[in-house]
Amino acid sequence: MSCGDRGIPTASVKLTDPDGQVLADAALGTGPVDAVCKAINRLVEVPNVLTEFSVKSVTEGIDAIGEVLIRIESAGITYTGRGADTDIIVASAKAYINALNRLLSAKKAAG
Repeated sequence: MSCGDRGIPTASVKLTDPDGQVLADAALGTGPVDAVCKAINRLVEVPNVLTEFSVKSVTEGIDAIGEVLIRIESAGITYTGRGADTDIIVASAKAYINALNRLLSAKKAAG
């Protein structure tokens, strides 16, 4: 992850597919969360639109845990994902992957 007011937000991600193969990619974005979501999208290749993003603190202090809620839409259906971490970007990636997993599970169940 690389971000700041003087550079281009960049994220690199590694995901493990259901067969155990490790996939990796990187992407640029308008901010760190956008970059992470774009990198994940490049690996997963599932059309969707992020419709909601929110973050809240679930603990107090400098090492507070942030919980991210993400809603994505695909084919008119909304899928919700949640993730928590002391790093908001990691929490965002967890939430996005959680929403994508719900989308993929629904597609698999539908045939």
